[in-house]
Amino acid sequence: MSTAVVGQTNSNSNAARVIFWAGLIAGTLDITGACVVAWLRAGVTPVRVFQSVASGVFGAASFQGGTKTAAFGLLFHFIIATIWGAVYYFASRKLPFLINQTVIAGFFYGVVVHLFMNWVVIPLSNVPKRPATLSGQIIGMAIIIVCVGLPIATIVRRFSK
Repeated sequence: MSTAVVGQTNSNSNAARVIFWAGLIAGTLDITGACVVAWLRAGVTPVRVFQSVASGVFGAASFQGGTKTAAFGLLFHFIIATIWGAVYYFASRKLPFLINQTVIAGFFYGVVVHLFMNWVVIPLSNVPKRPATLSGQIIGMAIIIVCVGLPIATIVRRFSK
């Protein structure tokens, strides 16, 4: 009986470790990619990028909140990245393809994350509405594929062995 409890504890501990690292690494890569692209395309500072994330909760007032709302935006960003890591991790327990075909699964997971964020999460949030450009959507999807989908798939595979 205690063996099952120890096995369960180790399994839960491993899940938490995988999800933590997936969220931390994907979140760091994604926010870095977003900041670099925002700077190169429009001279937007990282603080403004973080405030943009916070605007999902605080709306346009986020841009008047200084470093306080920027810090909330960064926190929200890492929470979201960790949730995406958890979704992939738990899906991979039922769908071995997600572990066995890391590159393909990670690529498509990035596409799914991008579409879900842009078609469900953002429209339901308080983010101020602004027109989306095709180039912006393509760049955004590429960032999510490379910085979220592929790293999460790789981390889950690496720690699942």
